[in-house]
Amino acid sequence: MKKSDYLIKIVDQGNNIRLYLARTTSLAEEAHQRHGTSATASAALGRVMTAAVMMASDLKGEEDILTLRISGDGPVGIVLATADSQGGVRGLVSNPWADLPSSTPGKLAVGELVGKDGYLEVIKDMGLKQPFTGRSALISGEIAEDIAHYYLVSEQIPSLISLGVLVRPDLSIQAAGGLFVQAMPGANDESLEIIEKNILALGSISSLINKYDNLEDIVSLIMQDLEYKIVGKQELSFSCKCSRERLLGVLSGLRMEEMKDTEGGDIEVECNFCRENYRYTPQEIEGIKNSKP
Repeated sequence: MKKSDYLIKIVDQGNNIRLYLARTTSLAEEAHQRHGTSATASAALGRVMTAAVMMASDLKGEEDILTLRISGDGPVGIVLATADSQGGVRGLVSNPWADLPSSTPGKLAVGELVGKDGYLEVIKDMGLKQPFTGRSALISGEIAEDIAHYYLVSEQIPSLISLGVLVRPDLSIQAAGGLFVQAMPGANDESLEIIEKNILALGSISSLINKYDNLEDIVSLIMQDLEYKIVGKQELSFSCKCSRERLLGVLSGLRMEEMKDTEGGDIEVECNFCRENYRYTPQEIEGIKNSKP
């Protein structure tokens, strides 16, 4: 039975510690299928998409968008994901076939593939004149550590973050997910120590996602001995914003001489995020141009 992708949010009794837990197996698999990623590139893209959709869950407006961009000096190039407040996320990677052998048994070489000489960028578009942009240096290329570092230096929020993607030998995604634990002002050090100890004892987040059908069961293990309440739940999915009409509007803004290699025939456009192809006739494009005031 296929397990659904979703996110739950919980807070401790004093509302000083918040925990977000997400299953993203299906959306990571869809990204792999659409981009044809290698095992390690799948892990990198899956981690970034998981983090982006979890971070975007804090956005308030229905049209708000969060973009998470990882630019390291490794062979995979840029890894980017864009997520909305409704649980939709899409992503891309510059070099989807890039891969490196692992130096640690059972662990994909994500840090080496991404590289640690570079930066992490968070862009929040909330409908204002200028989007908010935050940026921090990469410290490992492993994604989770880099995001925890971003939260600490850019938003002054101490965070424990775990992201994982379990890849099968046939390169399909067996399990993917993420865990954010963040301490708010007034957080109890003893409670934080209990949570951290429990998390370390449970093993990797991808193994937990693979083992348990319900995220609520994992939360109960993480928060054992502590009182908490679930304050939010959200379905998650791979969701691209492209459409035939939207891309036709983009094409209509170009001069015909900018559309190279068409030789007067149909024009084909591929979305970088989802790899969907759209075909347009010159007459369609010219018709849109002529309809503009």
